[in-house]
Amino acid sequence: MKRLFALTAAAALCAPAATFASESVQAEIDNADQWVLQTGDYKNQRYSQLDQINKENVGDLQVSWTFSTGVLRGHEGSPLVVGDTMYVHTPFPNIVYALDLADEGRIIWKYEPKQDPSVIPVMCCDTVNRGVAYADGKIFLHQADTKVVALDAQSGEVLWEAQNGDPSIGETNTATVLPVNDKIIVGISGGEFGVRGSVTAYDMNSGEQVWRAYSMGPDSDTLIDPENTTHLGKPVGPDSGTNTWEGDQWKIGGGTTWGWYSYDAEENLVYYGTGNPSTWNPAQRPGDNRWSMTIMARDADTGMAKWLYQMTPHDEWDYDGINEMILTEQEVDGEMRKLLTHFDRNGLAYTMDRVSGELLVAEKYDPAVNWTTGVDMDPASETYGRPAVVAEYSTEHNGEDVNSTGICPAALGTKDQQPAAYSPQTELMYVPTNHVCMDYEPFRVSYTAGQPYVGATLSMYPAPDSHGGMGNFIAWDNTSGEIKWSIPEQFSVWSGALATAGGVVFYGTLEGYLKAVDAETGDELYKFKTPSGIIGNVMTYSHGGKQYVGILSGVGGWAGIGLAAGLTNPNDGLGAVGGYAALSDYTALGGQLTVFALPD
Repeated sequence: MKRLFALTAAAALCAPAATFASESVQAEIDNADQWVLQTGDYKNQRYSQLDQINKENVGDLQVSWTFSTGVLRGHEGSPLVVGDTMYVHTPFPNIVYALDLADEGRIIWKYEPKQDPSVIPVMCCDTVNRGVAYADGKIFLHQADTKVVALDAQSGEVLWEAQNGDPSIGETNTATVLPVNDKIIVGISGGEFGVRGSVTAYDMNSGEQVWRAYSMGPDSDTLIDPENTTHLGKPVGPDSGTNTWEGDQWKIGGGTTWGWYSYDAEENLVYYGTGNPSTWNPAQRPGDNRWSMTIMARDADTGMAKWLYQMTPHDEWDYDGINEMILTEQEVDGEMRKLLTHFDRNGLAYTMDRVSGELLVAEKYDPAVNWTTGVDMDPASETYGRPAVVAEYSTEHNGEDVNSTGICPAALGTKDQQPAAYSPQTELMYVPTNHVCMDYEPFRVSYTAGQPYVGATLSMYPAPDSHGGMGNFIAWDNTSGEIKWSIPEQFSVWSGALATAGGVVFYGTLEGYLKAVDAETGDELYKFKTPSGIIGNVMTYSHGGKQYVGILSGVGGWAGIGLAAGLTNPNDGLGAVGGYAALSDYTALGGQLTVFALPD
């Protein structure tokens, strides 16, 4: 395999230089008939210019065609459409299909990797995968076993492979990758196994590693310049990735990077978030645990950090910070700013200047959030940018474990990885949320490579004193920090949203409904129940002059892990099995793509 890799890499290096992928991919994105990136575009806006389907006629949608993936676990992510070809992925074993849209969805090729099934028990919260990426005539897949594969988009032939991590120590992957310039950017999963998070850039044509930036560790590992990397406008200083950790705990410190990535070509910056510190028991890791729970802005070519912002110092509740960063250009106080908006697991929505890292807004996007009273927004304060923790909901006191009840949100957050959408028409963001609280019991745990390193027992339930459901779909004003409207749902909304120029917003529900609502008012315009619960992300494309909407259904993920893995103990699935026990009354396992269109 090493010899094959070397030969493949050498051949790629001898090939003529291609246009930077960011430019070629952007040209493909600009063709609204296609869906080229999992996030819709580099800005993670998940907005389509297509308007053939609009608020006046969306109620007439019908199922146009379907495709079975042949896999019965949680289906996150979405298909891609490039030209006449649709690319569909599955959870483990991470099959990739290329379908011919010009020939009734005929399977052009199928890639099925041969992975060791021993990786399955090391995957935290189901065997999900958030999809493939496309650039420069290649399809890129990051497999569960952390192998990164480049496939010829026309033939499915393997062009190169690179091993990004080691499943034997708990490193796995659930995320997509992002093609930027002549590189692809990839992350790593495994925070529940004491993995030290990292982001890695590979050469798109050879598979050679270009740079790797760890979430914590020495400055040489984190690619932080102590004097020129800032946190809330101030240099972070030397050893920032180790000096808020006790001893060598940072070496098994978590901060994994299994979420979404966005890119600003003008600034040449990649944006992403890091996950929870390890272990979940906060008493075992005194200090702020930098740079877990952090928004990061890095140079795409070198990996060097420009600015950082830690949202939840010394996390006590598993509030991973990996959710998407949505990039917009909007007016703030009469001035046009380049903004970054992030809906964190901790229940706070942040709006920042994405060039400088200035914090502009930090507000709760679910009124049930109670672990904090809010973020200190006074730049002159010693606690500027920090959330004020409510002692009643802390899970430690003076270094001792504390069993806490009624914490809102639960560990799966007010929103997990399911991505929001933004409409430049309304200047609103459409956010799938979890309306869930928890009881949290930390306990002491020792580290063994490849074994769970959690240190807490959880139980989850709907937020009290509200509509009784476990989810809401909301419209959010990211410059004022206000909910404009909210749709209550029986279960968490675990599907990625889609906004369109037709004034329609789409999302899916855990029971299996695809729903369409009015972007201005939130009024329901259409719903259809697919064969299984939806945790996939809605996408749209046009072919032959006709607009289509596609969604993967297949219940699973953290919320649906009980169904997906056949678990019944309420505390299994890191507390989700009991919280979502009623889900089995409404849906069953499945793996299907459903495509909708207006009648001819």
